[in-house]
Amino acid sequence: MSLESIYNAVLSGNAPLARTETQAELDAGTPAEAILNQACIPAMAEVGRLFEVGDKFVPEMLISARAMSASMVLLKPLLAAAGVKQIGTVVVGTVAGDLHDIGKNLVAMMLEGAGFKIIDLGTDVSPQKFVDAVKSDSPNIVAMSALLTTTTKSISATIEALTEAGLRNQVKVMVGGAPVTQDFADRVGADGFAPDAGSAARKAKEMVAA
Repeated sequence: MSLESIYNAVLSGNAPLARTETQAELDAGTPAEAILNQACIPAMAEVGRLFEVGDKFVPEMLISARAMSASMVLLKPLLAAAGVKQIGTVVVGTVAGDLHDIGKNLVAMMLEGAGFKIIDLGTDVSPQKFVDAVKSDSPNIVAMSALLTTTTKSISATIEALTEAGLRNQVKVMVGGAPVTQDFADRVGADGFAPDAGSAARKAKEMVAA
C-alpha cells in the first residue's frame, strides 16, 4: 500500500480500490492532507492532461472523478477537522433555461479534485440564484455552463445581475460549454473561459492566484 496505489486507482478509475487504499493509508498513519495533495490531486491533474491531449475521454474522466470521490468520502471529515484550507470556493451551475449537467458535473469534480470547495447550484439556475449564492457563500469564482446556443444569453443576464447587485468586482466569472468561445467570454465581460473540464481546473487556479 502506498500513495502511488491511490494515485493509480484514481487515474484508472477504480473506485473500490481507491477507497480501500485510502483507508489503508489512513490506518498506517498517513495524514489526510498528504493523501489529498500527493495522490488524489496529482491523479486528477493527470486525468485532465490526458483528456486535453486526447488520450482520455469524458466517460473515463467521470470514472476517475468517481474514484476520487470514493477517496474523498474518507478524507473530507479529516481534512475539515484538521482545518486544512481549500484553495478557494467556486459556485457552479448550468444557466437558466438549460438542463444539461454532464459538463457542469465534470467541471465541479475536476475543480474539487484541484482543491476547491464546490457549491453546486445544479441546472436551470436563474441569475438571482447566482447572485444569492455570491451573497451567502462569498466564492472566489462563479463558473457558469451553457450547452445550448439559446441559453448563452442567460450568461450575460447573470453577469448583468451580479453587476446590478454590486457584486461583480467581488467575484471572478468563468464560463464554458459547447457554444461558448473565448470571443463570447470577452464580449460578455467574463474573467475566464475554459473549453473543457481539465482546463477549467487549471484556469480556476490561475484566477485565484492572480
